[in-house]
Amino acid sequence: MSTVIIILAILAGVIGIAGSVLPGLPGPPISWAGLLILYLWGSGTSTAGEPMTLSFLLIWLAITIAVTIIDYFVPAYFTKITGGSKAAGRGAMVGLVIGMFVPPVGIILGSLLGAFLAEFLISRKNGFESVKSSIGAFLGFLCGTGIKLIASGLMMYYIIVFLK
Repeated sequence: MSTVIIILAILAGVIGIAGSVLPGLPGPPISWAGLLILYLWGSGTSTAGEPMTLSFLLIWLAITIAVTIIDYFVPAYFTKITGGSKAAGRGAMVGLVIGMFVPPVGIILGSLLGAFLAEFLISRKNGFESVKSSIGAFLGFLCGTGIKLIASGLMMYYIIVFLK
């Protein structure tokens, strides 16, 4: 297998894992691209000596699509069940982006503070309701991120397995 193919596949897997945490980078789709690179141009086999199959690749494509779609709905769902408005979800995302400049604490505090301020200032909710909504928005972000990390991590595992 070509060194360039190996580097591209591993790079896609690593960027996919990073993209699972960083907003703006589609983590699981990039990780899946690493699997696709190995399928199209690699000739690696698993530890059992079997090459990657099209069925395997299509199953991971379905998982990637499902995880990407779920990631859009989970934060909104958690915000909604804790009494938050759409403003809390948007505030959490803005706070997350601003907080990226002070990782990792900034991401957490930025998300919480952004959701709180949006609820308090835009939706005109009291302090307790705003805190409750911000925690819901943050928990939704954590669940969505966790799902993406698991999927991208597993794809990285398979990228490594099929390099042999």
